[in-house]
Amino acid sequence: MSDFFKDIGFRSSGFLNLSAREAYQEAINNNAIIIDVRENSMIGYKCFDVPNVIYAPNSELEKYYSNLPDDKPLIIADSVGLRSKEAMIFLLSKGYSNIANLAGGIVEWDKDGMPLKIDKNEELSGACLCRLRPKNKLKKQI
Repeated sequence: MSDFFKDIGFRSSGFLNLSAREAYQEAINNNAIIIDVRENSMIGYKCFDVPNVIYAPNSELEKYYSNLPDDKPLIIADSVGLRSKEAMIFLLSKGYSNIANLAGGIVEWDKDGMPLKIDKNEELSGACLCRLRPKNKLKKQI
């Protein structure tokens, strides 16, 4: 691993994890790229509002990983930090080494007040992550 993420973040389960604030500062100040691995149905409501974001759904990562830059630091992000760890394992196995996980995903990003693009028409609702659906479509079904 290069020294790009030197002296920031914390290690857990063998992965480097960054807080939302650390990830934001790295993305803005050091041109790190956020790789958002949330599925397409999950990204319409809240998106990371930083200059460098690539959307690469975890379910399609195997097809498209070779298109990800290997010469820039990557911050892998999802909703809460579970799928991003799967993506990190995969990317590490493919030779990517300059990567870090966004601890807590976009949920912690939002909680910490980091910049978001929000489309209220795409707001999700549901009892758990596995049952989330666009809120406005739920109302139409009732």
